[in-house]
Amino acid sequence: MSMEIRYGKTRVVFFETRPRPDPPFAASVDIDVFGERFKASYTEGDNREVVATDTMKNFVYRTAADFTGRSLEAYVAFLGSRLLTTYPQMERIRVTVHEIPLDEGHQAEGGSDVVFRMTRSDACCAQADFARDGSDLTVTSARSGIEGMRLFKTTGSSFAAFARDDYTTLPELQDRPLTIRMDAYWQYENARDAAEGTGHIDPRLIRNVVEHTFHDFNSKSIQELVHEMGRRLLERFTQLAVVEFSAENHTPDKMAEHDGVKVFAEPRQTFGKIGLVLRR
Repeated sequence: MSMEIRYGKTRVVFFETRPRPDPPFAASVDIDVFGERFKASYTEGDNREVVATDTMKNFVYRTAADFTGRSLEAYVAFLGSRLLTTYPQMERIRVTVHEIPLDEGHQAEGGSDVVFRMTRSDACCAQADFARDGSDLTVTSARSGIEGMRLFKTTGSSFAAFARDDYTTLPELQDRPLTIRMDAYWQYENARDAAEGTGHIDPRLIRNVVEHTFHDFNSKSIQELVHEMGRRLLERFTQLAVVEFSAENHTPDKMAEHDGVKVFAEPRQTFGKIGLVLRR
């Protein structure tokens, strides 16, 4: 009988305020710990090597003020290194961080460095796996992303000439409105670019490319749309090695039309899903 061990802490949320005018840094942290050193806890109830998950929570809170960077990737690198340095019994760990979206509030004259909106549904994320290589710590895999994007446009999408049989009831759709929910992920050619290198990409630039493509590309399917998004991202950002998309079709159902005015209903809760990975 073989065993693969994993335990950790999920959704450790903190808000770190900084001297003005720097904006706050807010994140939700997940930690996963792997390794044979914890096997006895599973097989014998021997917890002498176990770092309690409550300890991990406190570690996140107490070390957060030591982080001086801005990006999620830099924080993942910071926390992963700190954990492995502090706890030698941890052989391998995975750190996943989601931003708590804070968008600058606006006053009559310009923006505010005091008031922030918490209304955006999508959130950036970063994840990395860390391992020991002798006395050194290595990053074995890393990726960044934006999860929960919801995009809607009223025209510029179609889905027609697809395979039909006795089970097909979907009509061919020309110049339809389109609503998607989508997660986008990317990996760098050089993992150092993600955390500290000059090649780091602000996720807002990724979002801009995705939104502009959604707006101006007249797609014949969502599959074609996400492929065009990925192609443009790899073309613009040469430091990227991989882009990945996971999308759901939330396009509303047409119910009525009168004098050029069309009425659509919320779609049934059975969503088509589309996945794509593009490697350079």
